Amino acid sequence: MDCVEFSRWLVMARRTLESARRDAEGGDFNWACFKAHQAAEFAAKGLLYGAGKPARGHSVYKLLEAAKELLPVPEWVLELGKLLDKFYIPTRYVDAWSEGAPFEYFTRGDAEAALAAAEKILAFVEELWRACLDSGRR
Repeated sequence: MDCVEFSRWLVMARRTLESARRDAEGGDFNWACFKAHQAAEFAAKGLLYGAGKPARGHSVYKLLEAAKELLPVPEWVLELGKLLDKFYIPTRYVDAWSEGAPFEYFTRGDAEAALAAAEKILAFVEELWRACLDSGRR
């Protein structure tokens, strides 16, 4: 277990989630959704890097699925990853929409759902990591 590498990713995940909250408070809902995705992505990558299985890619779902090969990851966590993956591209790219711009399509409710999903994934990853560290000390 590489606690230093895991911690680097988790610090970034937490900072990104805080930034997402500020975006939501400021009405930048598309950015809040995107950053919530990023925070969860960093947490999932941190888990994999910490376990010695560095991963590439941006799908939170796929990263968590890869982690499932090493550790128990329940279906509800995978589903949160799928929810957040929907915010990866359309929150940022104008050409993801036939008309208008991304900021026009995302609501406070979207941001709240994304933030809640990311927070649950981060909490799950942190708890799973603590459990692994505790079992390694026995």
